[in-house]
Amino acid sequence: MRKIISAGVIIFRRTREGLKFLLLYHGRNYWNFPKGKIEAGERSWQSALREVREETGLKASELKFIENFKAYERFMFRHGKERVFKIVILYLAETKQPRIAVSWEHEGYGWFTYNEAKKVLSQYHENTKILTTAYDFLKKK
Repeated sequence: MRKIISAGVIIFRRTREGLKFLLLYHGRNYWNFPKGKIEAGERSWQSALREVREETGLKASELKFIENFKAYERFMFRHGKERVFKIVILYLAETKQPRIAVSWEHEGYGWFTYNEAKKVLSQYHENTKILTTAYDFLKKK
């Protein structure tokens, strides 16, 4: 079984309607957080920053990371005949930037309230759980 480790960031901003979370649209009704594979020699947080920059145009200076938050998504899938075990490490960061420059990998993006984001992610149970963990973490702060 092959193992893949990715890293990404749950990005949010504060608005008049409350917290809004950034989700990227990949097409075929698939939305997710900015994330990607960890490259050789990278730490997970370095990969997360690089992927955010590549996929959203947001610079490290435009993100304020929330201390003591790290979530993990673990799942298995098949790639042809091969079984793959994937781990995604997700950090949490705030931005004040409402405009995103999506990469060629994505068809669009959206800023969603917690309840809207839960609906958009509803077919991906682990992502919904991680979103809830992040939201609860922010509410306690």
